[in-house]
Amino acid sequence: ASASLFANLVPPQDFANAIAWNSSAWQTATIVGPVAGGLLYGVSPEAAYGTAAVLMLVSGLLIFTIPKPSQRTESDKPTMQHLLGGFSYIWSEKIVLGAISLDLFAVLLSGASALLPVYARDILQLGPWGLGLLRSAPSIGAICVAIWLAGHPLRNHAGMIMLAAAASFGAFTVVFGLSTITWLSIVALVFLGATDMFSVYIRETLIQLWTPDEVRGRVNAVNQVFVGASNEVGEFRAGTMAALIGTVPAVVIGGIGAIAVAGLWVVLFPQLRKVRHLNGRN
Repeated sequence: ASASLFANLVPPQDFANAIAWNSSAWQTATIVGPVAGGLLYGVSPEAAYGTAAVLMLVSGLLIFTIPKPSQRTESDKPTMQHLLGGFSYIWSEKIVLGAISLDLFAVLLSGASALLPVYARDILQLGPWGLGLLRSAPSIGAICVAIWLAGHPLRNHAGMIMLAAAASFGAFTVVFGLSTITWLSIVALVFLGATDMFSVYIRETLIQLWTPDEVRGRVNAVNQVFVGASNEVGEFRAGTMAALIGTVPAVVIGGIGAIAVAGLWVVLFPQLRKVRHLNGRN
């Protein structure tokens, strides 16, 4: 619901910039949050959970300060067709379909977060502190790109940049999978997170600005299902393949698969490749 409201609160010309700031804040929270939680828990469990409860309460109260935006609504009685409206719209709008499915299959094939403990312990021999470095590296890359995009929004060739980012995501996955050098593995993960942020930034902006108000909520619901499913199923894919053929081949093959998907999507979704700017339909 909040994602659907976002497009009605921010002017289209500023929306891409807002997505970048929102993404950088979220990525920063994924790094700072666990650290702050651990420090507070060191004081006492009550301090950690109490702080979380207060912050959640404040967040809830701040929602009431958001002005009610003007938007188109549907007055018809909800039917099964309405419930499936998000799928119908995505299927008919090839640019939105291409953007969502590109992320779905790229992450499904090259997601390897579940195997980071194996790399930290058996391949790079870093131990728990090294695992922390590996887990935080993609977020660091994503934060840097998000902050850069906030000051330098994409002006042209957005579709090609998204496809190139997906291919680069797969390429850096391959580099990480083959690496046995700590600094190279961390650098690969930083760039992996950076390229993923380019893809997320463009996808989220396209979905919001290319979707009418009356179906945006349902389209966002479908998008969130696909995003969640690709992450979880991707980790299952990585773990299963690692058990069958080994950890390194599982990661490398997944990265190669993501590169192949990006190349295939150039052919299957020429409309996505031709998208230029992110200020609305063009």
